[in-house]
Amino acid sequence: MRSPQEFQKALVEDLVSENYVFASVLHYFGISFYQYPAQSMEEVCKKHKVHARQLISELEAWAIRTEPSSEDLFLNPIEVLVAYLKKKHYYFVRQELPFLSNLISGISGEPGFGLLIADLRIMFPLFVEDFIHHIHEEESRLFKRIELLQDIEEGLFSITDALTILEQDPIVTLAEHHEIHDDEMEGIRKLTSNYELDANAPLEMKVLYHELQNFETELRVHAKIEDELLFPKAVELEREVLRQIRKKIQTN
Repeated sequence: MRSPQEFQKALVEDLVSENYVFASVLHYFGISFYQYPAQSMEEVCKKHKVHARQLISELEAWAIRTEPSSEDLFLNPIEVLVAYLKKKHYYFVRQELPFLSNLISGISGEPGFGLLIADLRIMFPLFVEDFIHHIHEEESRLFKRIELLQDIEEGLFSITDALTILEQDPIVTLAEHHEIHDDEMEGIRKLTSNYELDANAPLEMKVLYHELQNFETELRVHAKIEDELLFPKAVELEREVLRQIRKKIQTN
């Protein structure tokens, strides 16, 4: 990595070319990299009242950021897994999607990319709307269902109320509904020809395609964690709760 002095003197375009992630870091500080390609980082920092050291620290933090492995998540109780997924939802909605929306609405779509950018400006807001709806539905139905099952397991409901809850939104039904959303970015992937670009494509487009592909990868990992870890744990929890309720009914 460049020294702090070299970092401040470097052009924004050069820094982003070296590491596309820096475009996300700049967005985090309210700076759109494509607006200042030929300006130094020092000039941009002064304009936005940001200390260069803050940008460097954030970039270093992003570089070492790691996600827990599937094994780590599997070993934790279901409430830890739900908390992790909620945190990822928050990150998607508050950081990733705004950054992608900013890129799509702000970049110029240089010669050869104008029509594609115009199509993305129509398609991406629809995708965002559907994706956010999916997240809200997942948290209000699936995550709430898991919370209610845990409350029943802890004896916080009467048998009558527990039976009423258990009849609604069984985990298997929620899992089947969840599979419908497993490939939410198919349309965008087709529009961008699987994110393929020539080596001489504009930097703006390279960053956009990189971020779209990275987001799709994150969504696939996220969906895999839900399908292979969360739902099996939730099904097992539901079975155990049903077993406990049946036992209580028999002993009454």
